[in-house]
Amino acid sequence: MMVNTICEACAKGSIVNLSKIIIKTTNNIASKCIFGRSFETSDGSDNDGRKSIGEVVRKMTSQSTTLGIGDLFPSLDWVDVLTGFNSRLKDTYVELDSILEEVIEEHKIKKRNKNINDRSYENKDFVDIFLQLQERDMLEFELTGDTMKGILMDMFVGGSDSVSTAIEWAFAELAKNPNSMKKAQEEVRRIVDGKFKIEENHLNQMNYMKCVIKETLRLHPPVPLLLRIKTSTNVVKINDYNIPKEITVYVNSYAIHRDPKLWDNAEEFIPERFEGDNNNQQFDYKKVINFKLIPFGFGRRGCPGASFGIASVEYLMANLLYWFDWKVPNNNNSNGDDDDVEMDMSEMSGMTVTKKEPLYLRPTLYSSFDSKS
Repeated sequence: MMVNTICEACAKGSIVNLSKIIIKTTNNIASKCIFGRSFETSDGSDNDGRKSIGEVVRKMTSQSTTLGIGDLFPSLDWVDVLTGFNSRLKDTYVELDSILEEVIEEHKIKKRNKNINDRSYENKDFVDIFLQLQERDMLEFELTGDTMKGILMDMFVGGSDSVSTAIEWAFAELAKNPNSMKKAQEEVRRIVDGKFKIEENHLNQMNYMKCVIKETLRLHPPVPLLLRIKTSTNVVKINDYNIPKEITVYVNSYAIHRDPKLWDNAEEFIPERFEGDNNNQQFDYKKVINFKLIPFGFGRRGCPGASFGIASVEYLMANLLYWFDWKVPNNNNSNGDDDDVEMDMSEMSGMTVTKKEPLYLRPTLYSSFDSKS
């Protein structure tokens, strides 16, 4: 669907709002895989006319990573009550909890009413799998309803909002760096070699594209302040600081990723820094070794949707690089010529680092496919 939409724009010679296309695509993919149905429609609401889960999750992510007065000065936490900050947080979580509860109940009903001979039930989504694990007690911990909702929410954030943000920034950086764009496209097209479908074994060979993704997540982590956590032991000592029990802690991945003490030319987009087998192992998302690259957190508090999210980023990016050539329109808006390659790279104000201005690019169908058609 994404490729077809952009192909139609190519036929008209139009500029596309790539940000909007990516957000819609990632929300639908994540919703289908995790919840078994597509929530996003053309007007941004779900299939029943209700507010989309993508919209609610984006609002929740923004609020969860925003500091309240009480987070900075615990004795003034009453200010957050007066300003409505706490009530807005609560309302958003209640809204999201209601959506997740409804989805889980729908799956339970489907499971109870399923026909043993109905092969359609074999196409399980993540909710089906969690319910099966819960029923058979196959885990080392109790999978309660609240735990299941928390995992599903993390997976959706990792598989939709984080994915769309990562791809948006990746193409913004590639458009600013034509040599990197060319190198990534040449790799993808060489590996896929004219086929009309990108397979998993193709993705495993796209080493430079993976470097582009890592460098993008280094410069533009989707959530720069990792979700808040509370200390559970009496005293945690970090360097010369004693962190008391029940204190809210934020980890600033954005500052770590751009620390000149950890990275050479820390503010520059250089995917080549991740090339080489040693670097690929050193900067594994699943096995954080040196804490220099932590876009999805780490340890038990790491995002459970990271693997799903990275797989989605790789697949969508490979298709966008494979099928189309991209140019920056004048002033990066929906009008103008392609002579000026300047681009607004400012970030959205707040705690999430989405692009402030939508990413408009002019796509051209790759000449090899154009000649075949």
